[in-house]
Amino acid sequence: MRRSAEAAQLTRDRIVATGVTKASADGLHALTIGSLAEALGMSKAGVVGPFGSRAELQLAVLTKAADLFIAAVVAPSLEAEQGLPRLRMVIDLWCDYLDSSPFPNGCFITAASCELDGRPGELRDALLATVTRWRAFLREQIVIAQTAGDITTTLDADDLVTALTGLAMSANQEIQLLADDTAPARARRLMLAALTR
Repeated sequence: MRRSAEAAQLTRDRIVATGVTKASADGLHALTIGSLAEALGMSKAGVVGPFGSRAELQLAVLTKAADLFIAAVVAPSLEAEQGLPRLRMVIDLWCDYLDSSPFPNGCFITAASCELDGRPGELRDALLATVTRWRAFLREQIVIAQTAGDITTTLDADDLVTALTGLAMSANQEIQLLADDTAPARARRLMLAALTR
């Protein structure tokens, strides 16, 4: 029984991993049971079975992509001292993540934001919750740094979140569309300048 559950989880993980790669390249709405079944050499029923529906599969793919970002950027940054040291680490990890993205089209969340921002529904709601949590994390770290005296309180925390996010999205475009090798270093420099000006 346990081996069967482990095999089912491995199959589910394999489907989601392939789904993340395909959705990064083609978009979440282009992710179909048929295309995944073909890519995995499985039946359509075998692909949809662990999820119950295409919509649940798409949500699982989005969740996995967000989890990968958290594991690469958020989790390791928590080891740094709170305040500017942690923010510096967040920026370093974030820029490294953009530079060596595990996804074919760069930052999955940025691509999904462009795809889903005008499409109401469960996927957009899930993406909105993910982006909102990330922005809240950034804001919290900025406020902590301001309270510690590392960043001036004359800078508005929400303005800084917007500035950092905009720089990251711009860097993603420069890396992916413009093939600009200098983009990660520029983004890192500008992000730090925004915090310490």
